[in-house]
This record gives sequence, C-alpha cells and structure tokens, in this order.
Amino acid sequence: MSAHASRHVSSLKLRDPEVAGAQRALLEGGRLTQEQGVRLFDAPVLELGRLADAVARDRHGARVYFTVNRQLNPTNVCVLSCRFCDYAKKAGDPDAYTMTKEQIVAHVDPAITENHIVGGLHNKWRFEDYLNVVRWVKEAKPSLSVKAFTAVEIDFFCRLTKRDAAWVLERLREAGLDALPGGGAEVFSERVRREIFHQKIGAQRWMEIHETAHGMGIPSNATLLYGHIETRAERVQHMILLRELEDRSPGFFAFIPLAFQPGTTGLVRRQASAIEDLKTIAISRLLFDNVPHVKSYWVMLGQDTAGVALNFGASDMDGTIGVEKIAHAALARSPVGLAEEAMVHAIREAGKLPVQRDALYRVIREYPRAEPAAAAPHGDGRGEQTAAASAVTR
Repeated sequence: MSAHASRHVSSLKLRDPEVAGAQRALLEGGRLTQEQGVRLFDAPVLELGRLADAVARDRHGARVYFTVNRQLNPTNVCVLSCRFCDYAKKAGDPDAYTMTKEQIVAHVDPAITENHIVGGLHNKWRFEDYLNVVRWVKEAKPSLSVKAFTAVEIDFFCRLTKRDAAWVLERLREAGLDALPGGGAEVFSERVRREIFHQKIGAQRWMEIHETAHGMGIPSNATLLYGHIETRAERVQHMILLRELEDRSPGFFAFIPLAFQPGTTGLVRRQASAIEDLKTIAISRLLFDNVPHVKSYWVMLGQDTAGVALNFGASDMDGTIGVEKIAHAALARSPVGLAEEAMVHAIREAGKLPVQRDALYRVIREYPRAEPAAAAPHGDGRGEQTAAASAVTR
C-alpha cells in the first residue's frame, strides 16, 4: 500500500498483536498468508472489524454498493443430489417446478437493472432451453444486465453439448450474458466435496471455468459457503486459491461469503453465529488485496448482521432481490425482498454512502448520506447514536 492509499489503515492504533501484525504486513506491501488468516479467527472481533473497515475505506471511501435486481430461478428440477441443498427437487416431486416463458418474462420488472439467473440442472432441458431463458429476458428489456449460470451449470452445459467452456460461454454471451455469478464454489476442500456434494464439480473445474470466462472478458463473482463441516483452515485456503486465480486471470468483481442455511439438511444444528459471520467477512477483506469488493449478502446473513458487516470490510450489499428461492428453501430468515428505500436506509444506518450499480458495477445513482428532510432542526440523538455505533467498529 502507498502512503496515500493506506491513509485509514496507517492511522489505526491496534492493541491485538495478531491484527497489528496483519496491519504491518499490509502497510509493507505484503499479503496475508493462510496461517495468518487462520490465526485471525481467534482475534478480537472489533479489532478485526476496525482493520477491515479501514481497508475498505482506503479502497472505496464510505461508499457501499447495491443493485436493484431480481433473482430468477427458472427451475428447481436437478439431476444432482447434494446433501446441503434444500432447493433442488427431482422430476415428479410435488414441489418441483419449471417456469414457462411467460413466467420468466414476468420476472423482468421495469424498475430493475440486473437479472440474476441460477437454477437446477434439469433432466430434460437442453442447452437451447437455457439460452432461451437469457434471450427472453434480454428481449423483454435489452438494457438489463444479465448475470447468469454458475460454473456448475456451465459445466453441465459443456456435458450436454460435448463442447468446451469457451464455446458454451460464447453462445451465452451471444444470447445476452454479461457476467457470471460466483455460486457453486461451495468450499474448495476435496474432503468436504466427497462428504456433502460429491456429484458436483470440484475446485479445479470451478476455477478453470472462471479463468476461461475472465480470459474472454466475461467478469464474475466468487463465493464461499461456510458454517457447515468445513474447518477454518479450509475456509482460508479457499480464499487463497481464489486470490491466486485473480492473480492469474483478473475478473472477479466481488467475493461473497455465504452463510450456510441448515434448513432440514441435518448437517449442523444451527447457522454460524453473527460473530463468525463478521470475522469471515473481515478476514476475507484483509486477504483479498486483488478483489475490489466483499459482499454482505443480507439474504443469508439477515438484515441486522448484514448492516453491521458494512463496518467490517464489506462494501456491497448485493441487491433488492425481489424473489429468491434457493436460500429461502433452506428457511433463510431474511425477508424475501428489500425495497430500494430499505437498502438505502440500511447503508445509511451503517454510516456509509449508498451507491446504486448494475451487474458490471457501473454507477447508476449516488445517494446523499442522509435525506435533508429527515434531519431534525436541533437533532434527535439518532445521528449521534449511529455515529457512535459506527465508531466502535473503526
């Protein structure tokens, strides 16, 4: 980090030796190792938050991004049987569904700027059916950014067509694809893969597909599913592998830690604690010196934890979602959708500046820190309370 680029990081006075060591490494232009990342999980959460927030502020100032989007899950019929998934169903299951063209087009709300498309690997759909989903969405609103299909789905399309990933991605781009989501990575541990999603692609194939996409100029996100049977060392190793991929083939917009929703899987009794969520977000911000954003994915974290995470290194809250089926099939406790106003309010409550973006992080609108009309003439104490709460984590 240069002196100018590290203004917030360099000004911190940290008490915990492990967090202070991470601060020194960053200021000296180094990057954190896997061993440091694992040890940071035992550091005081507020110290971690202060350093991660300083890193985010040196990158983005007080800006926090979100998009007015809608998630489209065209089918939950899936040929895979992953132990951690409550969403996928087999053909013929009473809860299985496959959307019609009319239902798909109905998801193209005039107000949205992004459509996020992911779903099951349908036993009877061909590649053309998936291409049509993108085409129909783009026909309904040509200006819409389409972020569609995880690496798991891309691999499935390769097997359907007997073509390589570059060919599949080019056909999708011709249909209207703008970016790839980061789902399907789960955690890059062969031990965990064999235990809970052995039918799914592993680390090597996931990274190969994203590397191919980046080489073609198709950007993407990256995810980590945590809070199930993975160890902290496996969690950090996952981040290191993604960081190395970004070194080789730049193209990640954001890293998204996804808190596992236990649902009815029986894998764990309860979701990871809010403290574990905040530590995972903060450590990922410190490890990823080459990925612009870390997301606070409110759908899985819940609104309260997601808001706090904006002072723990997160600089993106994803989007308004509209309709989301996958996490909520696993009994996610968050509301099914947040309006634009609520998203702006949540970001302001964290003491940050809301910025609306599209799927490619092009700025659509910047909002003031607070609505002028909302300020009481002599102050009602709320601003002071918000500032004090924010200061605790910096």
